[in-house]
Amino acid sequence: MHVITRKALLEYGKKYPDAKGQLDAWYGFVKKEKWNNFSDVKKFSNSADLIKGHIVVFNIKGNHYRLEVGIAFKISSIYIKWFGTHKEYYKRNKERR
Repeated sequence: MHVITRKALLEYGKKYPDAKGQLDAWYGFVKKEKWNNFSDVKKFSNSADLIKGHIVVFNIKGNHYRLEVGIAFKISSIYIKWFGTHKEYYKRNKERR
């Protein structure tokens, strides 16, 4: 999968240094994947959640953080949308409603 953009992951790693290793590992694994649908994503990460259309959320660092991405399966691309703590994620979702 093509990750757009790695720069976002690097910036999040600077903001949350304790998650940097996990973000780097996630990127390293994902760039080698070829997902055709959400079932393929679930095989990669059983804790991944499809929250809306093509938006998927991954738990990072033992469920301490959430990584929200958009996945375009037809073009094998992942767009990094957001990263933060669970508390920040729930606040973000509450504000969306």
